[in-house]
Amino acid sequence: MSQWKKSNAKYWNSPFVQHQPILAAVDLGSNSFRLQIARVENDQLYMLDSLREPVRLAAGLTEDKRLDSPAQQRALACLQRFGERLRGLPREAVRAVGTNSLRVAKNAGDFLQQAEAALGFPIEVIAGREEARLIYLGVAQCLPQSDDKLLVMDIGGGSTEFIIGSSLDPHKLESLYMGCVSYSLRYFPDGAISKSNLKQAEFAARNELQTIVAEFARGNWVTALGSSGSARVLCDILELNGYSNSGITRAGLEQLRAQLLKTGDANRLELQGLKPDRIPVLPGGFAIMYAAFCELGIEQMQPALGALREGVLYDLLGRSHHHDMRDATTQQFMRRYHVDMRQAKRVAKLAGQLAHQFLDGQADENALQLLGWVASLHEAGISVAHSGYHKHTSYILRNADMPGFSKKEQDRLSLLALAHRGNLDKMRGLLNSPEDISLAMALRLAALFYRNRGDIAIPAMQVRFSGTKFHLALDHGWLAQNPLTDNALQEEAKQWKELGVSVQVVEG
Repeated sequence: MSQWKKSNAKYWNSPFVQHQPILAAVDLGSNSFRLQIARVENDQLYMLDSLREPVRLAAGLTEDKRLDSPAQQRALACLQRFGERLRGLPREAVRAVGTNSLRVAKNAGDFLQQAEAALGFPIEVIAGREEARLIYLGVAQCLPQSDDKLLVMDIGGGSTEFIIGSSLDPHKLESLYMGCVSYSLRYFPDGAISKSNLKQAEFAARNELQTIVAEFARGNWVTALGSSGSARVLCDILELNGYSNSGITRAGLEQLRAQLLKTGDANRLELQGLKPDRIPVLPGGFAIMYAAFCELGIEQMQPALGALREGVLYDLLGRSHHHDMRDATTQQFMRRYHVDMRQAKRVAKLAGQLAHQFLDGQADENALQLLGWVASLHEAGISVAHSGYHKHTSYILRNADMPGFSKKEQDRLSLLALAHRGNLDKMRGLLNSPEDISLAMALRLAALFYRNRGDIAIPAMQVRFSGTKFHLALDHGWLAQNPLTDNALQEEAKQWKELGVSVQVVEG
């Protein structure tokens, strides 16, 4: 049984889910919030239930990039309804992700506290390229296996993702800051469509696309697929109104463009396949799709069955089966930054043992995983410069594209990397929880004891943490035989004292 299943034995052993466990994904998109629930059977996912609400979070972003009150209230009411549907599932069976609007909103932190309370589960804000990776995973899992290169395009409410991949492997990932909600509000605020504002929207999208044309234009892929609501709605409109025989075509978009200009108002459009809730965002979504066809040389695009929420589910399934993308990313970063593998392993092992004791065996499994990852990467910054390398490591972990990790996880990795050595005054006001203090101390001590970078005999240690006081009991006489480490521990006590935490080292 995996560690995930062990930690939730009561749930997994219950008759209801013993043979059919349940996983759920929540997608807090800039246009719609979606909930997808699936049953796991023989390592496959079978979709059971889905909910969608057009929250239009991006419509609530003010000019100074803050979520206004009406948008927050729409979102919270939706999440309360989703929370009722998810009630009874363990934390590890649900993954909720936020996308572009929550990436850019300056007050996202305050909103997320309320959102998590409404949903009843943690919410991760994911980076644009991580969103692209999950989208591709969701799309690819719903396709027959093939080695053909695919272009996947996903027009969201606030961003548009582009991915080139084959089989289950994404090769190129990009996220551009343009979406059907943001473009509709900017260029078609009252629904009016004219030659002028349509051209403005198309040129703005084409300008964004210039940064990726070389790698994403036709010739780099065989088949184009469109995921998300915009692609599916455009496909329905083109097919049901006789503009296309199959999928989204360049010729069909030209005909639809002419119809949009002829009608002149999105609110007066009478098109089969156009649902009322899609009317406000149709002009922006169309402009982005038309621009992509023009710039990337797309002639035909088929709608994809999968999308972000399916990708989140499959990624969650992988984590439960020890195929965690975060482990793969950590290994990749260790190679990229030429990390000393043996030293990283030594530090990670000791840090984990110490943290388990500091937290009195009550450590959150996710926290211990996080400590393992940062311990593996704590010396990544040496590849930049040895002087102050922990600061370079911290910067890398905060700002790099790290597939599988949420922005919150990256921020926490960065914090612990910064704390693992040097003066602790820089951590004043940053290490706020007993858990983070325990993890930081565990990592500092592990790096301290293995300072000589060899497979030395570490003394038996009994350690504990009360919340304000660390107690370390070492083998009798060990400090006298290791005066350098003794001196380092005395300095460590001085550092922690400045933060209001005492450190007592005794020999037993």
